Amino acid sequence: MVVVLTVLLSFVFLVLGLIHFYWLAGGRWGMEAALPTKENGEKVLNPGQIDTLVVGIGLMIFSLFYLLRGGFITVSVPMWIFKYGSWIIPILFLLRAVGDFRYLGFFKKIKKTKFGVWDTRLFVPLCLALALSGLTLAVFF
Repeated sequence: MVVVLTVLLSFVFLVLGLIHFYWLAGGRWGMEAALPTKENGEKVLNPGQIDTLVVGIGLMIFSLFYLLRGGFITVSVPMWIFKYGSWIIPILFLLRAVGDFRYLGFFKKIKKTKFGVWDTRLFVPLCLALALSGLTLAVFF
């Protein structure tokens, strides 16, 4: 089970990171559904290239973290990185799943926008799955 969870987490973070690099390179697929908007269509967030780069790099680091944690890559890393990273990463995604109580997450009020629909159908369940998988690894392994 440990192997399956670490591979899945690493793969999902890798794919998410690559999507962000695709957007950074000018790709548009999925961008409209990935950003929250107000009911009138006005964007709530308008991330720039640096923001997209930082998120993409962060997601790739998360992917690498789980490859290292699972022993698929052997590099000397201080144990405190595993100790804290094993909790910080899933807690970030649990917080994302809970949301801001307005535009994103379980308790969002604005649900009828394109983002709101995708958030309910895909983004929140994905974030919850990432959080629960990461917490399972942190607690039991």
